[in-house]
Amino acid sequence: MELIQETPDLSAYLAADEVIDHHHPLVRDTAARLAKDADDSYAYARLAFEFVRDTIPHSQDSGDLRVTWRASDVLEQRTGICYAKAHALTALLRAEDIPTALCYQTFDVVHGLVAVRFNGAWHRQDPRGNKPGVNARFSLDGEQLAFLPDTAAGERDHPVLYAAPPPPVLRALRAAPDRPHLWKTLPTTL
Repeated sequence: MELIQETPDLSAYLAADEVIDHHHPLVRDTAARLAKDADDSYAYARLAFEFVRDTIPHSQDSGDLRVTWRASDVLEQRTGICYAKAHALTALLRAEDIPTALCYQTFDVVHGLVAVRFNGAWHRQDPRGNKPGVNARFSLDGEQLAFLPDTAAGERDHPVLYAAPPPPVLRALRAAPDRPHLWKTLPTTL
């Protein structure tokens, strides 16, 4: 699948906003802490991916009822669904000047992940969090995502790379008082 930038301006994939708030002190401190153990941007990207995947539980897996959507809140509260974890990873990567996009797959509902740009190409990564049957890994040599769509069943990968969360994703997250409510309102299309 060819990934398509929503905007040709690569600086959009480095930008901060209300959701990808990479200028927030907690995001900056976390990025600086991770960067101390990285020899280069590739190593930093892998460390940031593993940090989000492994230290911020997916709220469905952990049973956490809180809904987070802003990157700094995900890092502070240490919980989030796929979208929120993708927002946190995007902020950590952009904080270190690594172009990062939000991207999506559709199963019964829309699933969120990220794409990082290295060596002139985009590489999708899924920081959702591993569990039995899910073994996502950071890779620039071929995707190792949490889920693969079954196209025969109508599931699909979306080729668009977003600089900011699409409105249906953000509306669902912002409107949900808790995860059970969110589960009833997750977008099924973008």
